[in-house]
Amino acid sequence: MSDPTTVHDADVTYCAAHPGVETALQCGRCEKYICPRCMVQTPVGARCRDCAQLRRIPTYNIPASFMLRGAGAAMVSGAVAGGAWWLFNPITPFLFGVPMGLGVGYAVGEAISLATNRKAGPPLQAMAVAGVLVAFFVRNAAIGEIIPRSDVAGLIAVIVAVMVAVGRVRF
Repeated sequence: MSDPTTVHDADVTYCAAHPGVETALQCGRCEKYICPRCMVQTPVGARCRDCAQLRRIPTYNIPASFMLRGAGAAMVSGAVAGGAWWLFNPITPFLFGVPMGLGVGYAVGEAISLATNRKAGPPLQAMAVAGVLVAFFVRNAAIGEIIPRSDVAGLIAVIVAVMVAVGRVRF
C-alpha cells in the first residue's frame, strides 16, 4: 500500500512559463498551469499574465509624439523662463533664490505637462530637469558668464526649480 502524501511523477505538474517549477495552481480562465511568480491576482481569482491583460496606466503611457512635444516644451519654456529670470533679476539676491526657483520650476514643469496632455513619468521628469538647466544657462549667458562664481542663490534657485518642475510631471 502506498502513502497518500507521496507524489508520483505522473501527478506532478509544472508551470507553463517556468518548466522547472512544480505547481498545482491553474489560471482561472485558460486553465494553464502557473507558478506564484507568473500569477496575477485579479478580482475574479488567479490568472496568468496573458489572461490578466496587464496594461499600463494611460497617464504613464507616453507616445513618441508626446515625447517630442514635451522635449520642445522643455527647451522653449526653459529659454523663456531663463530670459525672464535674467530680465527681472540678473544676479539673484540670496533671499530671492527660492521664489525664482519656484517660478522657473513651475513654468517649465507646467509647460511640459500641458504639452503632453498631463502625462507623467521618468522621461518627462528628465525633460523637466533639462528645461530648468536651459533656463539657468540662458540666464547666465545673458549675464555674460556660464557659471557665475559667487552665485549661491542661483544654484539654490536651480535646485528648487528642479524639484518643482519634476514634481509637476510626477504622480
